[in-house]
Amino acid sequence: MRRTEVNVELRKSKKEDHLPKRRNLEIDDEPLSPLETTNLVAAANMSIEDIVNGINSGDENMELTATHAARQILSRERNPPIDLLVDANIVPKLVEFLSRVNNSDLQFESVWALTNIASGTSDQTKVVVSAGAVAGLISLLGSSHPDLAEEALWALGNIAGDGPELRDHVIKLGIIKPLITLIKPDASVSLFFN
Repeated sequence: MRRTEVNVELRKSKKEDHLPKRRNLEIDDEPLSPLETTNLVAAANMSIEDIVNGINSGDENMELTATHAARQILSRERNPPIDLLVDANIVPKLVEFLSRVNNSDLQFESVWALTNIASGTSDQTKVVVSAGAVAGLISLLGSSHPDLAEEALWALGNIAGDGPELRDHVIKLGIIKPLITLIKPDASVSLFFN
C-alpha cells in the first residue's frame, strides 16, 4: 500500500511540474475572422459572473466567448480560480459542450477548460469525473480535429494520473481501444507526453 501512495505522489509531483507548460500553451490557428476577433476581445474583459452567465446563456456565440474566457483564466493565472468556477457549477455545462459536434471550437475550449480543472486537486478532478466528462472525452479521441483529440487525451491523462481509482475508471469506460488507434507513425510527438 505504501508503495502505491509513493507512486501516486511522484506522479502528482511530476504533473505539477509539467502543468504550467500545459496551462499556458497557445495554439497557433489560421487568421481570425472578425467575429472570432470580437469574441476574443469580449472574453478578455469578462468577470467570473459574466463567464458563468455566458456559459449558461443558451446563445452559442456567448457560450463560446464565455468558455474561451474560462479557459484563459484557468490557463494563465498563477493560482487559477478553479474552485470559483467549480462552485459556480459550470463543469456540467462544459461536459455538455463536448457533444456539440457542430461546433469544434466550443468543444476545444470546453476540453481545455476541463483539462485545467482536472489538473487541480483530487477533489477538483473528481468534480470533472462526477459530471460525466470521461465518456465524452474518450469519444473525442476519435475526432477528425487532431488538436481536439490531443486536448481530450490531456484531460484524460490528468484524470487517470490522479490515482489508481480514477485510472481504473478511465480504463473501464473504454479508453484503451481509441488510445491504440491514436498511436500511428505520423502522430504528433506532443500526443505522447501524457
